[in-house]
Amino acid sequence: MRRALVTGGSGDIGRAICQRLAADGLHVIVHAFRHPERATEVAAAIQAAGGSADTVTFDVADEEAVRRSLNGCLETGPIQVVVNNAGLHDDVPLAGMSSARWHRVIGVCLHGFFNVTQPLLLPMIGARWGRIINISSLAGVTGNRGQTNYAAAKAGLHGATKALALELASRGITVNAVAPGIIAGQASDAVFDAAAIKRLVPAQRAGTPAEVAALVGFLASDAAAYLTGQIIGLNGGVV
Repeated sequence: MRRALVTGGSGDIGRAICQRLAADGLHVIVHAFRHPERATEVAAAIQAAGGSADTVTFDVADEEAVRRSLNGCLETGPIQVVVNNAGLHDDVPLAGMSSARWHRVIGVCLHGFFNVTQPLLLPMIGARWGRIINISSLAGVTGNRGQTNYAAAKAGLHGATKALALELASRGITVNAVAPGIIAGQASDAVFDAAAIKRLVPAQRAGTPAEVAALVGFLASDAAAYLTGQIIGLNGGVV
């Protein structure tokens, strides 16, 4: 059974991704940091539905902690699907942004990608099959007011996605990024009302976590073997 690690697996999008991958027959390692109990709930729900899952807890911005945890995970074999979904935003115009706010967002959203992905590459290369899927944002494509730190991190993730795809394409490993727009859930529901969504999104609705998970499920499958190095917008027609 192939194994998948989903960072930030206890949030709205992360939960949907974990459930989709488990339904597709993967063993899912559900990651959390601040709320490990939520990861436990996700894993329990997967197991109750007949799937296979366990949990792991670490701060993706803490390189040493990540390596300790992943070394333990790798004792039972390679992790062949990595979904870098953990992220945060801390919004304020750059003129008023503190150094701490800048580095915190970059640390989780960009350094976290390196900290999680790099230790898993040699075992994945040895298996000659792998999928690395980075969850980005429309902000990394278009920018967004008050999100210079977040947009910079996600745009950097796009460059890393393309470069790593070139490094791994001959090894049977694909690397892609999904850049969602407005996705229904706790975070977006607090910011966007129905009128704003109709004004901003040509499809006139928010996307759903299940729609993000469906795309991730495809990217993680054998059917997506020729698709790599892409930044895929999932945003209801925002161009």
